[in-house]
Formats: sequence, C-alpha cells, structure tokens
Amino acid sequence: MTAWNGPGKRLKQLLGIGQSSVSRLEQAVSGIGGLLGIVAILIVSGPLLHEPAGAVVVASMGASAVLLFAVPHGPLSQPWALLGGHQVSAFIGVSCAMLIPETVLAAGIAVGLSIAAMHLLRCIHPPGGATALAAVVGGAEVQSLGYQYMLTPVLLNVAVILLVAFLFNYPFRWRRYPVALSRLDVDREEAAGGELLDHDHLMKALGKLDTFMDISEQDLLKIYRLASGGSETKLTFENIQSGACYSNGAYGAEWQVREVLEIATAGDDRQIVSYRVLAGHGRKAVGKCGLLEFVRWARYRVVRNENSWQRITD
Repeated sequence: MTAWNGPGKRLKQLLGIGQSSVSRLEQAVSGIGGLLGIVAILIVSGPLLHEPAGAVVVASMGASAVLLFAVPHGPLSQPWALLGGHQVSAFIGVSCAMLIPETVLAAGIAVGLSIAAMHLLRCIHPPGGATALAAVVGGAEVQSLGYQYMLTPVLLNVAVILLVAFLFNYPFRWRRYPVALSRLDVDREEAAGGELLDHDHLMKALGKLDTFMDISEQDLLKIYRLASGGSETKLTFENIQSGACYSNGAYGAEWQVREVLEIATAGDDRQIVSYRVLAGHGRKAVGKCGLLEFVRWARYRVVRNENSWQRITD
C-alpha cells in the first residue's frame, strides 16, 4: 500500500483517480470509434428532430458511445444492456410524461423507475437514465411523439451505434464487440494453459459483494491468469481415470463438469472415453470422445464438496 503514501496520493485514492492501464493506441481507437458512432447517429436520425429537441435526445447516445467504444467488453456495454436499457427507459419516460403533470416529479420518477427496471431486467445501461429524462424534459416536440419516441429516434439510434460498434471494433481482435465474439479468442488462450479459478468460488465471491461490477467473468479470468503468471500443471493421458470427475475450467454458460464412466479401446486401437455431464452446460447429458480430445478439454480434476466443486491441485 506504499503507492498511496503521502497526502497527494491519498487524495487521488479518495477521488478514485487510478493509474491508467490502457495504452495510447487503445485510447486513440476508443476516441475514433466514439467519433464515428456519433457522426453516424447525427446523419441518420438528426433530421427527425429539430434543435434543441434533437440535441437532448442524441445526448444519451453520447454516453452510450463512451461505453461501447471505451469499454466494449463491459457488461454495461453489451447489446442487451444497450437495447433493453434505452427501450425500457424510453417507455417509462414517455409514460411518466403523459401521466404526471408536474415536470420535476415526473423526471425524478422516470429516472428512478428506469434504474429499478434495468436492474430487474438485467440490462443496466447508465445512458438509459438520460433517455428517460429526455422524454420528460425534451420539450413539446419530443413529447408529441408519444410512444413513437421508443422507435424513432431511440431504437433507430441504438441500431446505428450498435452496427458501428460491431464494424469498428471487429478488426481489433482484442476488443471485438459484443464480448461473445471474443469468446473464441479467450478459449484459444485458455487452451494454451493458465491457472483457472473455480467457477463456483468466483460466483460466490461476486455474490458476497452484493453490488454490480462492470467487468465480465471472462475478463476476471484473464486478469487472474495474467497476474498469477499463467502456470498450470496440464493433465496427461495417465491422469484420466474411470470414476473421476474433471472440469473444463470455463466460465458462465461454457462451464462444465464431466464424470468419466469408462475408458475403452476401439477397433483401431484408439481409446474412447465415455462420460456424463454432472454440472454446468448440458447437465445430465452423456457422450463419448477420444482420449486425446478429452485431455484437451479437461483443465483439472475436481471432487464434490457440499454445494460446490473443489479442484484437486496435486
């Protein structure tokens, strides 16, 4: 903790000013992406609303641009957060503007309900609050749209910036958007080795924090693996035993635990592993694969420990 010694550094800590871990190239790419996203939105949807109403509505997309191009892998930036956050907030904002005559009260209720709804629907997107607010305070031109506001300009703006984010980020392998497109790259990196956290333990730790964190499980995995030096004792053919359980060490929907039922020799002298899925993706399914394929899939052996799977380290 010596890095924060001294009053100046202590002040930085209190203000939340951290050291930047992003390269100048990444910063420049983020800025250029945001520029292109907003220009595209203004070209497409600008004629739909005249000033100042148009500026009020487009302002929330400026905040979305920051997320999509500066934090493309964050949960707050993903397509469902972008689409759901803006659409549910637009609906709530229009409804409050129609039903509550007092502007100040309507604005507060619109933003508050939007936050709660985004939490409930798992589509938290901070710019959605601005979309709800614009529906109330955007003026007569915005309010005259009624629920059409959800489609034009809000949904149109979302579609435009979503397309730009996909096309702009795709050439950069480390920042492909949405984050699911980078999953193949993560899988290839994990296949090359790297110590992996236990999935259940990670999820329990996140649950104990009881707060929303704008970082994906995949990014947490990569951070841990890089910080720990990426060392892992790989499994070999001899490590695979009948009756034992193994995990692929993945996260989210890809996590899986398999029990080896039998290792048999086929007619071509290949060894075939019969297994059943005990937990995770495809639970209760049974299957067969070659021993080599199983070794490539398995990251480590696990045993059941009450309500979680514990990794066997030796």
